[in-house]
Amino acid sequence: MADLRQLLRDLPVFGGDPLPVFDPERTPAEPVELFTAWLLGALRAQVPEPHAMTVATAGADGNPSARTLILKDVDAAGWRFAAHLGSGKGRELAVRPYAALTFYWQPLARQVRVRGPVVPESAERSAADFLARGTGARAEALLGRQSSPLASLQERDAAVAGAADRLARDPGLVPPEWTLYTVRAESVEFWQGARDRNHTRLVYRRAGAAWTKELLWP
Repeated sequence: MADLRQLLRDLPVFGGDPLPVFDPERTPAEPVELFTAWLLGALRAQVPEPHAMTVATAGADGNPSARTLILKDVDAAGWRFAAHLGSGKGRELAVRPYAALTFYWQPLARQVRVRGPVVPESAERSAADFLARGTGARAEALLGRQSSPLASLQERDAAVAGAADRLARDPGLVPPEWTLYTVRAESVEFWQGARDRNHTRLVYRRAGAAWTKELLWP
């Protein structure tokens, strides 16, 4: 354990190419515009899976849980992801409709944190999201068994094959529990790391229909 502790302490941080410059004085009035610019910058830098994000929720007991999901869209209304109502996150959101999102683009030493209430989109928009998924993803989601105990991998494979067969016979099939969610951000923080540890943190906070901006200590 002592060796592992030292190994972790010795791992390099913020290595590689020069890090981007972030000037908080030259930022837009609303966070979605800046987030989109950072996301596109991550794409140009060929950051792997830049649309992956950690989604944290909590149940009735207040205990948090987190997992990595894919961002489906972002606009002035908020950040979107999808889930089955019967999944762990779906059940938690039904009790406490609030979430925190974290994006981390390691090669750029950039992090974005989004927090706010979560609202379900319409059945039509949720269905459109489901039908846009790949066949394998639709087959797995159609089962609605996420996080349930599994007896064997063979049981999983047989169930997914059966769901894929259902989809082949009915390509427009959509489980009514599939839900597209929107996180209506109350705060959005942009974090730019620096090798000298003088990190820059800028947080947007919703104030009615507008946003305020404030620097934070690293």
